Amino acid sequence: MSESQTQSQTDTTSADDAALGEYRSTLPGVLGGIDNTIARIEAVLLAVGVLLMAANTIANVVGRFIFQNSLFFSEELNRILIIMITFAGISYAARHGRHIRMSAIYDAMPPRLRKVMMIVITLVTAVFMFGLCWYAFNYIMTQAGRGRVLPSLQIPVWITLVWVPVGFFMTGMQYLLTAIKNILEKDIFLSTAVLEGYDEDEMEV
Repeated sequence: MSESQTQSQTDTTSADDAALGEYRSTLPGVLGGIDNTIARIEAVLLAVGVLLMAANTIANVVGRFIFQNSLFFSEELNRILIIMITFAGISYAARHGRHIRMSAIYDAMPPRLRKVMMIVITLVTAVFMFGLCWYAFNYIMTQAGRGRVLPSLQIPVWITLVWVPVGFFMTGMQYLLTAIKNILEKDIFLSTAVLEGYDEDEMEV
């Protein structure tokens, strides 16, 4: 095996190990603390959401086919968990640079111009995410004023939607931190932890 192949394999293994371990932000000071806090919130929401959905679905199947009695709240609970997983997931995807990229023009630019474009793209995306967070918050306030409740769980509808502005806010913060990361560093970053590239050459740091 050549030296370059060995180095490539080592880099891949290191990136995989970092992905499996606890996330540690490379941003300085308070920014790193914010980044780490958001990462922990994402991890908790995704882990709890997936585990509860699996447990709820299994329990419902067991109840239906063994005890001939389904869980009356199963569908509503899964709906709440899907919302939570979805909007925690968009922040997680932004952190790991996994959102869809339309980059034909961007890829044709020289590195210096690509860096400027990445800062602009992440800042504009952050503004849109914060805007959606604001609209989602206002929508929740409207729902709270109506006083509607879920038929089975008998909890207010607005509580089930809390994850929407939370997810948009975390995603906006992630893009804002990515812009700051690109301003501070000489390399081009897709997120605070992922260098520019594609599946075969991008690197998580």
